[in-house]
Amino acid sequence: MFEHVQPYAGDPIFALVDAFNADPRPGKVNLSIGIYFDEQGRLPVLDSVRRAEALLLEAGGAKPYLPMEGDASCRREVQALLFGRDHAALRQGRVATIQTVGSSGGLRVGADFLKAWFPSSAVWMSDPTWDNHRSMFEACGFAVHGYPYYDAATGGVAFDRMKAALEGLPARSIVLLHACCHNPTGVDLTRAQWDQLIPVLAQRGLIAYLDLAYQGFGEGIDEDAYAVRALANAGLAFFVANSFSKSMSVYGERCGALSAVCPSAAEAALVLGQLKFTVRRNYSSPPLHAAGIVARVLGDAALRSQWEGEVAQMRERILAMRRALHAALTRKLPGRRFEYFLTQRGMFSYTGLTPAQVDELRERHAVYLIRSGRMCIAGLNSRNVATVAEAIAAVLA
Repeated sequence: MFEHVQPYAGDPIFALVDAFNADPRPGKVNLSIGIYFDEQGRLPVLDSVRRAEALLLEAGGAKPYLPMEGDASCRREVQALLFGRDHAALRQGRVATIQTVGSSGGLRVGADFLKAWFPSSAVWMSDPTWDNHRSMFEACGFAVHGYPYYDAATGGVAFDRMKAALEGLPARSIVLLHACCHNPTGVDLTRAQWDQLIPVLAQRGLIAYLDLAYQGFGEGIDEDAYAVRALANAGLAFFVANSFSKSMSVYGERCGALSAVCPSAAEAALVLGQLKFTVRRNYSSPPLHAAGIVARVLGDAALRSQWEGEVAQMRERILAMRRALHAALTRKLPGRRFEYFLTQRGMFSYTGLTPAQVDELRERHAVYLIRSGRMCIAGLNSRNVATVAEAIAAVLA
């Protein structure tokens, strides 16, 4: 019956995790998968989330299906987090928001919607981008292309080439953009660059699709929403998928959302209806427990304040690891420049290591990175950062 089915080659990141788990070496270090680990190398349980769950359990009650669009209080709090509680787009009812199965679910629901209603459009995404971005949109039937983004020579954004590429796109092209903490490079657009890019999106009639998976891990919770709010302030129609996996450390709960900012409340109602229909044809409704966590943490003033403090601590720890790795490598290889560890933001850094060097790190030193050279800085801690620096210096020497 199924002999014709092609074998699945596996996901390269999850395959690395499997290899890491099977590695018997005691000093092994996993810097591959995009998960935040604390100073003890553990997946943290945030106190704000723990308290929110305790309140949910205390309240008890039945566990019905949620509506297709998700829990109303969760959706309302997501909108306030992304746009600010009193944003004009919210007051005017121009934002259609659904709760989704993680931001991955949001990305896919939005992609399905766009394929249904903009069938002749193509998708353009940064070179490089998160590997699963391309797979998701191609699975919906889109032709997917890349626009210039990372400049290997400078370690920054190839902004002039990026802007020129977008200026040449046909109207209604879908442009996937990382709102902050770019995955995999850690290289972000500055606010001035966003301000230059937004008029291009407007003048060319492009459909911006923002991925915001790491809000709070760049500069701060409000600061990392700059692109979302700037596009809304400019009157653009666009999509944004956001996640709480990292910022609330609730990976397996699949807490996410998708928001569509529309020109009018009437159009937002049309979009919401079709997003609901898309969900119904897919997973039918999102998780109840995930909605309760998000709504409680964001909607309770004390929990919200505690959560913001915990996100700040995670962000500062990542920054401290960036500084420690930069200092150690600079001491070991004084003739080389490692400033990119300090200028890149968020959980990831593009190290510039070649696939062969990454293989050598894994095979000789038990340090695991993905073969693009992307490093998850959040996997470092004060006990392993010197070991990692010594291993990188050895393969670069």
